[in-house]
Amino acid sequence: MSAFLDVEQSLTGRRWTGPSAEADRLAEAMARDTRLPLPLARVLVARGVAPEEAAGFLEPTLRELLPDPHRLKDMEKATARFVKAVKSGEKIAVFADYDVDGGSSAALLLSWLRAMGRQATLYIPDRIDEGYGPNVPAMQALARDHSLIVCVDCGTLSFEPVAAAKPADVVILDHHLGAETLPEALAVVNPNRQDETGDLGFLCAASVVFLMLVEANRQMRADGVRGPDLMALLDLVALATVADVAPLVGVNRALVRQGLKIMARRERPGLVALSDVSRLDAAPSAYHLGFVLGPRVNAGGRIGAADLGARLLATADRAEAEALAARLDQLNSERREIENRVRDAALAQAEARGFEAPLVWAAGNGWHPGVVGIVAARMKEATNRPAVVIGVENGIGKGSARSVAGVDLGAAVHRVAAEGLLLKGGGHKMAAGLTVEADKIEPAMARLAELLAKQGAGIDGPRDLRLDGLLMPGAVRPELIEDLERAGPFGQGAPAPRFAFAAMEITGARRIGESHLRFNLGDGMGARIEAVAFGAFDGPLGPALTEGGATRFHLAGKLEINTWGGRRKAQLRLDDAARA
Repeated sequence: MSAFLDVEQSLTGRRWTGPSAEADRLAEAMARDTRLPLPLARVLVARGVAPEEAAGFLEPTLRELLPDPHRLKDMEKATARFVKAVKSGEKIAVFADYDVDGGSSAALLLSWLRAMGRQATLYIPDRIDEGYGPNVPAMQALARDHSLIVCVDCGTLSFEPVAAAKPADVVILDHHLGAETLPEALAVVNPNRQDETGDLGFLCAASVVFLMLVEANRQMRADGVRGPDLMALLDLVALATVADVAPLVGVNRALVRQGLKIMARRERPGLVALSDVSRLDAAPSAYHLGFVLGPRVNAGGRIGAADLGARLLATADRAEAEALAARLDQLNSERREIENRVRDAALAQAEARGFEAPLVWAAGNGWHPGVVGIVAARMKEATNRPAVVIGVENGIGKGSARSVAGVDLGAAVHRVAAEGLLLKGGGHKMAAGLTVEADKIEPAMARLAELLAKQGAGIDGPRDLRLDGLLMPGAVRPELIEDLERAGPFGQGAPAPRFAFAAMEITGARRIGESHLRFNLGDGMGARIEAVAFGAFDGPLGPALTEGGATRFHLAGKLEINTWGGRRKAQLRLDDAARA
């Protein structure tokens, strides 16, 4: 297929691609039959939505999309044991991972228990001292004082630690890829167990926990007891879903959309405090969950006290929430400084190996294990390739990996571990963790690259920029953007629509801060809209768009509504440009 607007190489070196002639035909037919705006119809066609499915897709409901909890193996057994512990006043411990999904999962349980007049002990392992998931000393200690241990967002591969927890019962609520056998837990609820169908494998751990609470309310209702309001907990599910890069498809869309509405009510003290310290002055979007709130919740587990994020999300005390949010915001700033140093070194190393390989990776002595996952995500975004970043300390490398759509990274990492090239490794389709001896890093990464190549990694051009169509400035109004947002929320597996504007005039270009650019784009016939390009002067866009002269540019980016002083205006967030 020919390049969109004939842009074979943009200012940032990318080739533009757009809808096929068949997709254009389908979009025009959908717009005619449904009376939806053509730009929205183009987005729906790109998502594979048929005209008769459009109405349901644009208004997803949990009533229609939420799966029956019984579809997951061990769910009834896990819930019955949990409800029994609640009713009889047993001591319950919650063992959670240190990331946003783990913290949100723990907060779901703690919030539900608090509404029932119960409490639980929260335990989150230290990333550096204990590593990911349950460990034998921690589980033994918890078992001495608790009759039930609920492991959330971890535990599926924790054979020895689970066995060490006897005589306590262990219930595992997880979503990471399982092995052929399971730990000797009372119940393992995980849509990615080997004996599951996999059709719910896109759920994050918090969604699995939420489904258990749905079943818990059902079981208590059968006994004449009314459970807590579950809808009020969806802000936590939404945060975890987006932050854990779960694909925004199926029920995940409904969970996030409803969760954003709950979050906008500003009722959870932790998220209110975190929004305020982040200077978030608008209703939250999926973008804010993934890039504003999520990184701050994660900061405690990365470079500070591991339980800060979960405590923030679970607390009902506003003063405690404000103190925790301020601490996490400070840690996030420190995390960014560490990340920048590791990112620069990792990108240089990966570039020397070549960005065209099916896997890009880098390893370095002393790289902080708390930031390697973020750096892997940055490398993945820059190259459109699965990426692994490993920090080495005392001859042992601890790494994080991030994948691209269509490539199951967790399965590949699990296989390399099973073959003995990794000390341990696991995860899910989009993200994984691994531990490897320093002298085995090269062969382990070579084997991982081989497995990923068989899945198709490396086929897509690292610089292709996909566009949803062409617009003129006169057609862009806040109402159109609101229509487009009905196809959201946007994120992993559901990228925000990106449109091109052909042969635009650039006026009023001005530098904002150190590296950003703000300007107006117009068609030369009076219609114009504002645009912003973040980080434009860190690359070629800023200098090219401000050089002056009569040059016109093809522009590509995402549309958003800019609210300022009570006024709402359409704005283009620029991703790329090419000389027309």
